[in-house]
Amino acid sequence: MIRWLLWLIAGALLGGIVHLVAVLILPRTATQDAYSRISPVTPVNTIAALPQPAPQQEVIPFMDPAFASAVCRYDLSSGPLKLTAPVSAAYTSVSFYTRRGVAYYAINDRAAGRRVIELDLMTAAQRAQLPEDEDVTAADRLIVESPSTTGLIVLRALAPEPGLMATARSALAAARCQLQ
Repeated sequence: MIRWLLWLIAGALLGGIVHLVAVLILPRTATQDAYSRISPVTPVNTIAALPQPAPQQEVIPFMDPAFASAVCRYDLSSGPLKLTAPVSAAYTSVSFYTRRGVAYYAINDRAAGRRVIELDLMTAAQRAQLPEDEDVTAADRLIVESPSTTGLIVLRALAPEPGLMATARSALAAARCQLQ
């Protein structure tokens, strides 16, 4: 009886280890992640509008059809990035993801408190190179530190009614993502 119990515990332990290893390794080996799917349709350091989701034709899985979406595929190896996104009438959000899909920062129009979401995106090394005696205070300039040099910035604008989708898309079309 004890022998069967030991085999059962050993099997469960081995199964748990295999499961944990598979869960941790599979995202790194996936070839069709969001960054890979977006790369052909978006130039680097430029905002590109994503098409409205349709069944079996989504660029990014589980996109909400009530939102107009745009993405900026960034590369900070040449320097910091300046993001400017005007807010739409209903709701606007900006989310930041690493190359591997890890979300590390998000802001929406209500948190920004302005008509335009403006921020600087840079690595920790680039931020360390900023002058200490700069006259710009933290309230005047929002700086986001990226944990990696490449990644995605996803902008979303809500269209509360289908007829307002053109307004939401025009708000995202006015957004800018460019090197400083």
